[in-house]
Amino acid sequence: RALLESPQGGSIRSLFDHVLVDEYQDTNAIQADILRMLVSDHGDVTVVGDDAQAIYSFRAASVANMVEFPETFPETTVVKLEQNYRSTPESLAAANSVIAQATDTFPKDLWSARASGPRPSLVTCVDEAAQADFVCDRVLEMRELGVPLQDQAVLFRTGHHSDGLEIELSRRKIPYMKFGGLRFLEAAHVKDLMAMLRVLDNPRDELAWHRVLQLIPGVGPATARRIMDELTSSNDDPVRQFCETSIPVVSEARPFLVELQDAFGDCRSGDVDPGTQIERLTPFAQGVIKRSYDDAAVRVADIAQLRDIAASYSDRTRFLAEVTLDPPHSTTEVGPPHLDDDYLILSTIHSAKGGEWPVVHVIHAADGNIPSDMALNEPGGVEEERRLLYVALTRAKGHLSVSFPQRFYHRRFGGDGRHSYAVPSRFLTPAVEHFDPVVAGVPEEEGGLASSGTGKDTVAAVLESLW
Repeated sequence: RALLESPQGGSIRSLFDHVLVDEYQDTNAIQADILRMLVSDHGDVTVVGDDAQAIYSFRAASVANMVEFPETFPETTVVKLEQNYRSTPESLAAANSVIAQATDTFPKDLWSARASGPRPSLVTCVDEAAQADFVCDRVLEMRELGVPLQDQAVLFRTGHHSDGLEIELSRRKIPYMKFGGLRFLEAAHVKDLMAMLRVLDNPRDELAWHRVLQLIPGVGPATARRIMDELTSSNDDPVRQFCETSIPVVSEARPFLVELQDAFGDCRSGDVDPGTQIERLTPFAQGVIKRSYDDAAVRVADIAQLRDIAASYSDRTRFLAEVTLDPPHSTTEVGPPHLDDDYLILSTIHSAKGGEWPVVHVIHAADGNIPSDMALNEPGGVEEERRLLYVALTRAKGHLSVSFPQRFYHRRFGGDGRHSYAVPSRFLTPAVEHFDPVVAGVPEEEGGLASSGTGKDTVAAVLESLW
């Protein structure tokens, strides 16, 4: 911009007879200024973009550049490209109803010449566990009927929204790749807590001990090795020794060491289920998170999510076996899959922009998630969240399901059933007539579905719409 404002600006502008800009909805204010100055001598400029897909304000992109373009260049001709070549008319009807309520976009009504396909499903799930079950059931059902995993995608607003689903996918041995955010069990803070559980389950697991001991401030590799050698020098239980022995460490480490000893001791007392063990380890884990990692609040919420998942297990060994993706030595790095591997796509909506899949499952479409609570106080935040849902809906080529949990449990163990109720995203209200309602997690005799219940007729319509 400074160069264009300088005496040499004229010679730079003279180099270009016409300027073309793609993805203009993703430009920021400085880029818009550069464009305006670059064409100020002749005004010959064409921009292409979709204001309804302006979802990158966190990168300083501004939808105003697109919306205000006709005002910036008064002789502008607006050409709307409304034919959609990706989605079925049924999916587009739902997406059009969502974006029609927007206040800062050019009105458009997408249409498709493709043959009709299945109506989208709006899935009311009893809770997050029911949502994970439903998605896994539907994914496997589609796969059995000829839709490869790579032709299916699960989309969500924020990386941690897939945590419970990832656990269920791992339990069922359904391979997946995640784009946007870390895979849940590969996040460092989750691996920290899993290492604590592994120590309790196998007191002679040296890899787990070394990870756990070095979570204590002032304890490095050498000190961890010394403590481990002392604990394993006899045939006694290393965890019992750790809890009952005064271990020499620097003064800085003493209070944290005692806290971990007490937490391990609590986990060893009586018949304690995995969820309760994680609850007792949580105060120590929270301290580690606050000292060692950014985004502490999100990471603490991940620990609560892991605790909730563990609450459904009565046996720690089984829990560890079912949720561990890989042996400890190979979980630090996960390379890309082989080209001939089949795997389900998990992606944040931001990372999915530009992608398309024959089958799309949008999860956690509840108010507070979409739109995100954090967006409500941001200028233009609610409208961008509406556009975000629109982007998710328009990724589907054939089958589209949108699900939300009704209940978010505060704690799911110890007989404590306290929970908060959620409602579907406010953006779906004008679009409900374009969805088929489905209930998941309620027994069939009570009006729900025992399984995903796709049905042969619907599946036939799905497959016909894809190919």
